[in-house]
Amino acid sequence: MAVITCINDFKKIYERRVPRMFYDYAESGSWTEQTFRANTSDFADILLKQRVAIDMTGRSTATQMIGQDVALPVALAPVGMTGMQHADGEIKAARAAEKFGVPYTLSTMSICSIEDVAAHTEKPFWMQVYTLKDDDFMQRLFDRAKDAKCSAAVITVDLQMLGQRHKDLKNGLSAPPKPTLANMINLSTKWRWGLGMLGTKRRFFGNIVGHAKGVEDPSSLMDWTANAFDQALNWDRIRQFRKMWDGPLIIKGIIDPRDAKEALNVGADAIIVSNHGGRQLDGALSAIRALPAIMDAVGDKIEVHLDSGIRSGQDILKAVAMGAKGTYIGRSYIYGLGAMGEAGVTKTLEILQKEFDVSMGLCGRRSVKDLDRDILMIPKNFSGNWQD
Repeated sequence: MAVITCINDFKKIYERRVPRMFYDYAESGSWTEQTFRANTSDFADILLKQRVAIDMTGRSTATQMIGQDVALPVALAPVGMTGMQHADGEIKAARAAEKFGVPYTLSTMSICSIEDVAAHTEKPFWMQVYTLKDDDFMQRLFDRAKDAKCSAAVITVDLQMLGQRHKDLKNGLSAPPKPTLANMINLSTKWRWGLGMLGTKRRFFGNIVGHAKGVEDPSSLMDWTANAFDQALNWDRIRQFRKMWDGPLIIKGIIDPRDAKEALNVGADAIIVSNHGGRQLDGALSAIRALPAIMDAVGDKIEVHLDSGIRSGQDILKAVAMGAKGTYIGRSYIYGLGAMGEAGVTKTLEILQKEFDVSMGLCGRRSVKDLDRDILMIPKNFSGNWQD
């Protein structure tokens, strides 16, 4: 077994063990994938200032996100079809996050249902919700999250329509995979994955099938999905969702400071600076480049988090030093999950924590609250100019 020391080590194993369509689903963006690549590469433009002869003892990576204690300023991001990356993937990822001490966010488009995850965990998790047209489904989704004791709702606002993802279209992405010749040939080489899937009954969208009107079985799911997203979404509609959920509310998918201000006005407790991992508008600003302007606009009025592009503890450090109160990992933990299941997610978090902790110490800081832009060297033209 190879020695795993960084996230990229997991990615190599993940690619070997998971079917091509699900690897491509995670490891791709829309159109030319310019924004998908920029989300990670733009972190490299930010340099760290090393300090010496400063007491580095007694360091702590612990902090809070929306008032909840976390072992590291990280939450597991909502990732659709996680249960296709590894059998019962949502349950395994949620367990790993719970034991490590960071939040897990369950996607609406998960394979394991809200109830499944709640039955296999002991602590509350967060529930991600898409902005769908069906009021009855939305209300019941929020109610199910309340019944499951979810401690926060994350509303994704940047998916009114799907950005075109070439790989998903070419692969015929579906859950479970369709029995085409190409799929069967690829699946025959993924025996670990196949054995896991044979051992579970969770192979469909557990939060949708049997819960959405007209979706009583998987055969009717695609038609429902094609018409479910609300292209007429506006901030008044989001205010309606705020009334459906009386707990902590996080709005995900903010890139423009003007939208950050709107999220503040509807009563959100936090916002997530995110471009959906580069899977929506290709050519959009990377999340880390968008962060400074958003911090300047609303950072002292609402809690700001960052998602998209995190691949190391140093990425987390840079985002937090720029003002984010927390970050989200999606692909990074999916690599670990697909490679090694629950143990892979745990190892991913351990790697990120160690990288974050050591880098923080070498920058002369001992706690998350001590981090600020003074430890960074940021190019003058780094932040987007929203006036032009």
